[in-house]
Amino acid sequence: MDQNFDNNSFRDFEYIPKMDAWGRARLFQAYLNDQSAKGQLNYRLLTSSGCGPEIGMNGRSVISLVSNDYLGFTQHPAVKQAAIAGIQKYGSGAGASPAIGGHCDYHQTLENKIAAFFRKEHAIIYTTGYTSNSASLQSILTKEDLVILDAGVHTSVMEGCQLYNKKTVKHNDLSAYEHTLKMSAGKHPLVLVIIDGVYSQDGDLAPLNEIIALCRKYGAKLMVDDAHGTGVIGRTGRGLIEACDAWEGVDLITGTFSKTFAHVGGYVVAGEEMVNYLKYQSKQHLFSASSTPAAMAIIKAIELIDEEPLWMSVLKDNCKYFRHGLLSLGLDIGDTRSAIFPVRVGDKIKNARICYALLEKGVYANQINYPAVSLKDARIRMGITARHNRAHLDQVLNVWADIKKEFDL
Repeated sequence: MDQNFDNNSFRDFEYIPKMDAWGRARLFQAYLNDQSAKGQLNYRLLTSSGCGPEIGMNGRSVISLVSNDYLGFTQHPAVKQAAIAGIQKYGSGAGASPAIGGHCDYHQTLENKIAAFFRKEHAIIYTTGYTSNSASLQSILTKEDLVILDAGVHTSVMEGCQLYNKKTVKHNDLSAYEHTLKMSAGKHPLVLVIIDGVYSQDGDLAPLNEIIALCRKYGAKLMVDDAHGTGVIGRTGRGLIEACDAWEGVDLITGTFSKTFAHVGGYVVAGEEMVNYLKYQSKQHLFSASSTPAAMAIIKAIELIDEEPLWMSVLKDNCKYFRHGLLSLGLDIGDTRSAIFPVRVGDKIKNARICYALLEKGVYANQINYPAVSLKDARIRMGITARHNRAHLDQVLNVWADIKKEFDL
C-alpha cells in the first residue's frame, strides 16, 4: 500500500491479504496520522455545544452546516422539557427489552404518534434509525426473495440486504428500474424495491409516483426511507409521500428520529400484520433495551410540526435563499430539492483541503469522499436549518466566494 496514503480511502483497510485486524488497525492509524497532518481528515471534530446555527469548536464559534436538526427542535424549550419530564417520571432508562418488561406507555404513545403522522395506524420503533432499516430488512427478506436498491440508499439499507439476492440500479434511472423489475417478475416470492424520498448525499428527490406505477405493474412491494424529507418536504412536513399524494402506493415507510424529530431512534410504519411480525421477529428490536424515557421529546417534536408550522416556512425560505446564492456563485450543487446542499468538487484531495479551508474561515461543513460517494464525485455537503438566519447564510456564501477563487472551482 502506498505510504503516502493520498490515493487510499477507509475502504482499503477493510481487507488486506494475509493481514489480521491488528495489523490493519496499525496501518490504518498510519493513514489517519498522515491525512490529519495534511489537513485532509475532517472527521470526528470535537465540538463544545449542541446543535445550532453556530457551535463551539476549539474556543471559537463557527457556523454549523453539519446538523440534520432541520427544524431546530433539539433546542426547542418544549422538546427539552418533554425529555426532562420523561426522565423525572420514568427514570433514566427502560431497563429491559420491549417483549419482557421494557414496553412502557410512552413507547406505545410514540408508536401511535409516528404511525398517525404518516396517516397509518401501526408502527414499530427502534433504538436507532440505522437498525430500523437493517433489522427490519433482515426479518422481511429470505434468500428466495429479490431486493432492488437505488444506488443512493443509505448504508443501513445495504447492510440489511447484504445476505440476500439484490440488484442495485443506477440512481433514479426509471428505465433501469423497469428492466430489473421486468426480468424478475414472477421469479421470487417477494420483490422489494427500496428508495429514499430525499437522498442524503445529493439532496434530490425520488421519482416516487413513477416508481409506484412500476411496482404495481410488475407486482413488487415498495419501501421508502424518507429520513431527510420528513419535516422538510410536503405541505405539512410528511415528506415526499405527502408531496406526491402517494399514501396508498408505499408498503413500508422508514425513517429516523435523529433529524427533524430531534432525538435518536427509528421507526417502520406499515400494516398491522407486518408491524406485529417485526415486533417478534426483528432481533435487534426484540433483544435490545427499549428507548429511554427521554424519547418523550420525540412525541413533542412530532406534535410541534403541526402546532408550529412557522419553522417549516422559515426552513423553506432559507433553502430557497441559499440555493440561489450558491447558484449565483456558479457552484455545482446538482439537483438538490431539499435542505441538503452538496457542492461538487470531484477531486477528493481538493475536496478535503476545501473542507479544511472552510473551517479555517469559520464554516463547518461535511467532507464527503469515497466510499460515501463515487471516487470522482467528492463534494462538500451542507445542511440548512430553520435556525440559520440571513447573516449566517450570507457569511457562508461570502466564504464560498473566496473558496471558489482560492481553489479555482
